[in-house]
Amino acid sequence: MISSDIIRGHLDAIILRMIFEKDCYGYEISKEIASRTGKEFQIKEATLYAVFQRLEKKGYIESYLGNVSNGSRRRYYSITESGEAYLEEEIKNWHKAREIIDIFMEGLE
Repeated sequence: MISSDIIRGHLDAIILRMIFEKDCYGYEISKEIASRTGKEFQIKEATLYAVFQRLEKKGYIESYLGNVSNGSRRRYYSITESGEAYLEEEIKNWHKAREIIDIFMEGLE
């Protein structure tokens, strides 16, 4: 399992990217992260909801209550236009950071 310290600085972008694909609720995002990474990275519930609060406060996402078939309600998150712009910038930053890190790490495997 990968250290969460390596991923921590990119959590906002990871979650925004997932919400960009489709509106999601917290548990769904948590399961999808574990699934896509082969369980190499699993986000803690408290961490996930802290990210949601931060992104919502910055205006990058909005939340709404959706109905579930059994009558309970889930809080869904959708990305805003400013969230899409921020995500686009974060993707550019990620590519640049990866290029820089590769300069120093290439050939060390």
